[in-house]
Amino acid sequence: MRKHIVAGNWKMNNDLAQTETLISELKHQIKTSNAEVMIAPTATNLWQAYQTLKDNTVIEVIAQNMHFAENGAYTGEISASMLKSIGVNTVILGHSERREYFNETDDILAKKVDAALANNMRVIFCFGELLEDRKAGNEETVVGNQIKNALFHLKAWDFKNIVLAYEPVWAIGTGETASPEQAQDMHAFIRKTIADQYGYEIANDVSILYGGSVKPGNAKEIFSKPDVDGGLIGGASLNAEDFFAIVNAF
Repeated sequence: MRKHIVAGNWKMNNDLAQTETLISELKHQIKTSNAEVMIAPTATNLWQAYQTLKDNTVIEVIAQNMHFAENGAYTGEISASMLKSIGVNTVILGHSERREYFNETDDILAKKVDAALANNMRVIFCFGELLEDRKAGNEETVVGNQIKNALFHLKAWDFKNIVLAYEPVWAIGTGETASPEQAQDMHAFIRKTIADQYGYEIANDVSILYGGSVKPGNAKEIFSKPDVDGGLIGGASLNAEDFFAIVNAF
């Protein structure tokens, strides 16, 4: 049975003091939840975040990224085993910003997914189309290829540790708006894509998150759609009250 998940991606925001303050506010507000709740602080604050929340059964600390190599001459990078060693068991991979600014290809992401799964980590795998893809009517082709190229070498049982996150890049900071219906249509397509390869039992067990500017005002309607299982939250996750309201949308 697939799970409801609300994950906050803090991106390159919050120093250590700001991280501790925000976590303290979240601990005060989020005491129970009908969804799995996750936060992804910047890498320098992961250890402190984990230590602060290690006795908390509601909020999980996750990573924003990792390298595919176990170790070696990769200055500035972090491996799966390093994350595991500080209590981090879930990682976001394939975020649109990693694809755009750091040139992460499907092949690179496939290797990162393999490395995470080899270390018994859970992966939140991101993908989504650009504005020009949407305007050209190519959104399903683009999204389908991103999923197939990075994930379809996996075995069916690997999907127990895969969470999918659809990011309509065209609806983030462009002035365009994605409707809950558009989110549902794409999530249904994503689930069918998984079902065509692995069968409906696997597809129906995979959580698919929506990452298109979810806010307190639209979360409930978006999360009510049958194939939307939660959200990957950006800016709104940096405000404790907003994030709490989104979590409570379930």
